[in-house]
Amino acid sequence: MLLSFCGAAGTVTGSCYWMRTERCQFLVDCGMFQGSKTLKALNYGAFPFDPAKIDFVLLTHAHIDHAGLIPKLVKQGFKGPIFATEGSFDLLSYMLPDSAYIQESEVERLNRRNAQRGRLTVEPMYNGRDVEAALEAFSIIGYETWREVGEGVRARFWNAGHILGAASIEIEIATGQNNPRVCRLLFSGDIGPEHKLFHPDPEAPENFDYVCCESTYGGRRRTDATAEERRRILAQEVKAALQRGGNLLIPAFAVERTQELLLDLSVLFDRGLLPKVPVFLDSPLAIKATRVFAKNAADLEDTTNVPDLFRRPNIRFTESVEESKMIARFAGGAIIIAGSGMCDAGRIRHHLKNNLWRHDATVMLVGYQAPGTLGALLSRGASTVKIQGEDLRVKATIRQVDVYSGHADGDQLLAWLKARLPVKAAIFLTHGEEAGLAALRDGLEEMGVPAERIVVPQLDDVVDLLAGEGKVQFRPVPHRLQSESLRGLDWHNDLAEFSINLRDRLEEAADDKARRVILRRVSRALEGKGKSSS
Repeated sequence: MLLSFCGAAGTVTGSCYWMRTERCQFLVDCGMFQGSKTLKALNYGAFPFDPAKIDFVLLTHAHIDHAGLIPKLVKQGFKGPIFATEGSFDLLSYMLPDSAYIQESEVERLNRRNAQRGRLTVEPMYNGRDVEAALEAFSIIGYETWREVGEGVRARFWNAGHILGAASIEIEIATGQNNPRVCRLLFSGDIGPEHKLFHPDPEAPENFDYVCCESTYGGRRRTDATAEERRRILAQEVKAALQRGGNLLIPAFAVERTQELLLDLSVLFDRGLLPKVPVFLDSPLAIKATRVFAKNAADLEDTTNVPDLFRRPNIRFTESVEESKMIARFAGGAIIIAGSGMCDAGRIRHHLKNNLWRHDATVMLVGYQAPGTLGALLSRGASTVKIQGEDLRVKATIRQVDVYSGHADGDQLLAWLKARLPVKAAIFLTHGEEAGLAALRDGLEEMGVPAERIVVPQLDDVVDLLAGEGKVQFRPVPHRLQSESLRGLDWHNDLAEFSINLRDRLEEAADDKARRVILRRVSRALEGKGKSSS
């Protein structure tokens, strides 16, 4: 019985676990890598397995870093069922077509540039037809009900408290013909925080052989905000932004984060705690996802006392490109919510180009920012950023608000893991940055979990789950990227920073003669004639 970590190992995104048993092969998640260009390039490469040999997929939830490569899997030969909750399927009915549209649009722009430069054209990872085929493969599974999903394998989904339809997946695998036994595994998916709007606290049973747990916020502690405290913080941030005189931009994930913001803004408007300024939801995907939430309102918590959840006269849904462009007429006094949440795609980039250089504008980041993304650069205080090939000075106020995070913090992750004990063989820590993984590992040791039972796998590591010598055994396999390439910024980010710094030095130079001196020194360094330094 082999477990391969084909994504979200040594990094946060691209969740994908490949299980091989005596009788079948299956995946838990098939997500897209996000972050640096080096990391995102993995999305276009070959899978580390043959899609045609995968018997089925178990999906924890609908976020693109967990489900975004499913159409590519189908395109390349996968023919089996995809087991997911109804909420996940409803969301992906909109999210996957949107993903295909974004890819086709971006590849079209890239190919125009490639044609001008004499380079080869490229193809999108998948298109709308591949998405349609993928959606037809979904099989709905309810919470807390066992389901035979493959030969010798059954699964049960538990509420993870993260987004609509999110689940932790309990798996039992029958193994061994001469000495039969059952191996019990739990894949956490993404664990939601306490007091999460719309959802109850995460649930799952205990006493497993193996547990794979996410570590996104390992080592980080957030204020445990109730609904009222969260709304007080939001009101405070919105008022401060409006007092600066410019627009308030909120890059938000289309699913869950946007709906939480809309609900809280509606409550604040209704209570007269905020002026009823124009609010633009400028994301076709978020608008469609909002309709899914409205459809599932009866299954959501914290919504019974809020009439017409997401609709107010001053909240405008802008679906068309023409409506989106009209928002640029507002130089101040508006709230603009648009995707993506990490600022790397979607319409938020156009609004950032229109507002980042304004002293009176505000950008409020409300979610996790993966290393190498534009959102991460803004959160780190970058003075200049590059958007669609254009250098922009950052004059706007950048704010970061953690009370809308969809992830449990470090203490809550440890509490969730403690409730799963005992774990007989090993706990695998995945879906995290180096510091978060280390902090969660240290916390487990302090809890009394033996160090040899806490494992931090790297991308493409393969573990033999039935080795039987009391410790986890890795098999030697090729790795697509080394661990240092998975962390933080890559050479593309370094190049962008170098370009910006070079331009700054040239502009600050006293005259054209001084500028030519700088350029000659750079040229000599590139030719290997200058002094080198590390």
